[in-house]
Amino acid sequence: MAKLLLLHAPHVLPKFSSGSRSLVSASALYRRPLLVNSQFSHIEPRLRSPYNRRFSARAFDDSPASSSAEIEKEQQEPLRDGVSGERNEDYPTGEMEYVNRNAWEIFVVKLRMLFAFPWQRVRKGSVLNMTLRGQISDQLKSRFNSGLSLPQLSENFVKAAYDPRIAGIYLHIEPLSCGWGKVEEIRRHILDFKKSGKFIVGYINICGLKEYYLGCACNELYAPPSAYSFLYGLTVQASFLGGVFEKVGIEPQVQRIGKYKSAGDQLSRKNISEENYEMLSVLLDNIYANWLDGVSDSIGKKREDVESFINQGVYEIEKLKEEGLIKDIMYDDEVISMLKERLGVEKDKKLPTVDYKKYSGVKKWTLGLSGGRDQIAIIRAGGSISRVKGPLSTPGSAIIAEQLIEKIRSVRESKKYKAAIIRIDSPGGDALASDLMWREIKLLAETKPVIASMSDVAASGGYYMAMAANTIVAENLTLTGSIGVVTARFTLAKLYEKIGFNKETISRGKYAELLGAEERPFKPEEAELFGKSAQHAYQLFRDKAAISRSMPVEKMEEVAQGRVWTGKDAHSRGLVDALGGLSRAIAIAKQKANIPLDKKVTLVELSRPSTSLPDILSGIGSSVIGVDRTLKGLLDELTITEGVQARMDGIMFQQLGRDSLATPIIDLLKDYLSSLR
Repeated sequence: MAKLLLLHAPHVLPKFSSGSRSLVSASALYRRPLLVNSQFSHIEPRLRSPYNRRFSARAFDDSPASSSAEIEKEQQEPLRDGVSGERNEDYPTGEMEYVNRNAWEIFVVKLRMLFAFPWQRVRKGSVLNMTLRGQISDQLKSRFNSGLSLPQLSENFVKAAYDPRIAGIYLHIEPLSCGWGKVEEIRRHILDFKKSGKFIVGYINICGLKEYYLGCACNELYAPPSAYSFLYGLTVQASFLGGVFEKVGIEPQVQRIGKYKSAGDQLSRKNISEENYEMLSVLLDNIYANWLDGVSDSIGKKREDVESFINQGVYEIEKLKEEGLIKDIMYDDEVISMLKERLGVEKDKKLPTVDYKKYSGVKKWTLGLSGGRDQIAIIRAGGSISRVKGPLSTPGSAIIAEQLIEKIRSVRESKKYKAAIIRIDSPGGDALASDLMWREIKLLAETKPVIASMSDVAASGGYYMAMAANTIVAENLTLTGSIGVVTARFTLAKLYEKIGFNKETISRGKYAELLGAEERPFKPEEAELFGKSAQHAYQLFRDKAAISRSMPVEKMEEVAQGRVWTGKDAHSRGLVDALGGLSRAIAIAKQKANIPLDKKVTLVELSRPSTSLPDILSGIGSSVIGVDRTLKGLLDELTITEGVQARMDGIMFQQLGRDSLATPIIDLLKDYLSSLR
C-alpha cells in the first residue's frame, strides 16, 4: 500500500547560499539551519508580562478523517474577527528579565557549591568558553555525543548569567550549518545574557551572514587579520534533474497537489516554475530584511547604511573595523591576554576557563535554578517523519510516530503535567504517521494546554502535527506551512533497455500494478487513480488545517497550495498564533494552565537520549550491519517513492538527513554515470 508523506522536502529543495557558494542559508561557505530554546522560564526569577495581541488556534472537533459534513458544519459557525475566523488573544512575551539575588539566595547557592561533585566545580572568575560550529541539534545530546545541542547550549547561557563563578563568556563563532530559526533563538540568549551585566566577547574567523548575525549581538566582536569576510548577501539556488533523467532513461511520474509544492519539480522539471520563483523570492526577501534589521539594531547604524556596505562587496577584514562592524582585529591569544588584563589575572598565569562540555554537567539545582512544583512536559520532534523505526534509523535522527505517540499518551494519562509543549523541527514525511500523531496531540489538547513551538522548520507533515495544538508559536524565520502533498513513481523502461535488464510482472486485479510495475508507464486509468489519491490526501490535509485555524476552506486554500511561509508571514495569515522561541511557548503554556507568570515551573524533557549500552551501539550497528540493505533501499526508492508525500520542498534542509525524495536517486545516478566513463 502506498504511503502518504507530509514533507517539507528538505533535501529536494533548492539551497540558500550567500555570495557565490551554495548554502542552506546565508553564509557563503556553509549549509543548514539553527535553533535556540528559551527553556528556562522556570529558572527566571521573574518574567515580564506585557502582552501582544495574536491569533489563537481552535482545537479540532473532528476525527482524523474529517467528513465533509463535519467540515461544512464547522464552516457554518460564526467566524471571529472577519474573514479569517481568527480570535484575538493576549499572549505573554516570555521575555527574560534578569533580577539580582538577595543575600539569602546568594548564601544558599554558595553552600550548594561547596557540596558539588568535583567535576561540577568551577573556579571563581572563570570565563565560559563556547564554540558554535556546524550543525546544532534541537535534540538533547548524551554525554557520549560530541555535537552541539540547542537545549544544552541555551541552558549554559542561562546558568552562566546567574553563576557567581562565571565572569563572562568567550564565544567562538565558526561556520554554521543550522537554520535561521535556531540562529534567532541563540541570538536571543546572547541578548538575554547581557542583561546580567557580564561580558560576552565574540571571536570570528570566517564571517558569513549567520556568523556575523550572532557575533554582532555580543558586547565586543574580534577577528584575526587573516579572517575571511563573506558578507555579500543571500542567494537561493534550485537544481533540476528532469534533463538528467531524460538522458539516462528514467521517467518520473509526479503528482503534486498545490501550485507551490515544488517537492516534485526537482525530479520532473528542467527549470524553475513561476510559482516556485515567487515563493523563494519572498522567503529570500524576508530573511535578508530580518538580517538587515537585526544587524542595524546591534551596531547602531541605519539599515540603508548596512545594506550599502553589503553591496560594496567588502572582503578585507580591515574595512569591517573601519566601519564599526567589529571591535578590533586581534589574534585569539591577544584576546585572551586582553581578558586576563580585564579580570586582573597575572600575565604569567593561565586565564581560568570552563568549556561547554564540562559546564553542561553543572546542575541547575547548584545555582538555585531548579523549577517549582508545577510541571510542564516538553516533547521534542525533530527530523523527517516515519511511522515505524527503520533499519538504518539512529536515535534522534527522525520522528518515529509510534515512539512519539507513546510519549504523548504518557503525558495525557499523567496528572502531574499541567501543560505540554511539542517542540517541532521537521519538514514532514509519512502522511499516515503525521495524521496518527495529529490525532494523539488533539486528544492531549482536550485534557490540558498544548503549545506547538516551531524551530527551524515545521512544514507540511511538521505543520500537520502543530495544527492539533491549542496555540502555535514560531520564530520570525521558521519555515512553515507547505500544506500540500506530492507523490511520484519512476518508470525505468528506457533505463532497463539501455543496461539490458528485463522484468516481467504477473498480477491479478485491475490496479495491482499501480505501484509495482516500474518497467512501463501508467495506463490511463492508473494515472487517473494515482492523481485522485493524491488529491484526496491534499483535501484531507487542507480541510483539517481550515478547521484547526477556524478558517473557511476557501480562505485556507489561498494560503495552502503547498506554499512555504516564514513564521512572520504565517502569523499575519493566521497559520501561526504568536512569534517567539521556546521561552514564549513556556510563558503561554503557563498562562493557559493558570500558572502565574512569575511562578517557577519544572520543565520535564520526555525526549532525553538513552545512555544504555545497546542504544549507544545501535548507532554504530545501524551503519555497519545495515550496509547490505542500502543498495536494495536505493533501488526501491528509485522505482517508487514512499507514496503520497507531504514534504516542504527541501529548500535548505540538508541538515535534516538524507531521506529526501531525490538524494538516493542522485547518488545512484552518480554511480551509474561514472561507470559510463
